[in-house]
Amino acid sequence: MARFQKKIRAESKIPTSSMADIAFLLLIFFMVTTVLKLEEGLPIALPKAEAAEDIPRENVIHIWVDRTGKISINDMIVKTGAVEGIVSQRLRSNPGIIVAFYTDENAPYGVMDDIMEQLKRASAVRVSFASKKEKLRLR
Repeated sequence: MARFQKKIRAESKIPTSSMADIAFLLLIFFMVTTVLKLEEGLPIALPKAEAAEDIPRENVIHIWVDRTGKISINDMIVKTGAVEGIVSQRLRSNPGIIVAFYTDENAPYGVMDDIMEQLKRASAVRVSFASKKEKLRLR
């Protein structure tokens, strides 16, 4: 009678002890490499200024007017007549809000005048006209 030896079976297990470390490293990697999008507005060329002041983002309504007269409020394209309603609604929720007005240096003045009239009717008295800060050249 022949003796048979019992075969030892190798278990196939996937080690999961370092899974938490890998997940944590992936989380950190994606947090570091992610770019958050800020308001983009319309592509405009701002006029030059000699001084500028930073305003907290949560207290600002951004209005852009490009060279063709297209209007954007906080990354939303709007028609000229809608400016008053949007601004007055935001002013009701935050009375201390500032309207930052970005216009292309070649934008039509009629569109800018229409927007300014609507801002007056919406009682937006805190208006900031944005520009690029010009570097001073010493001679």
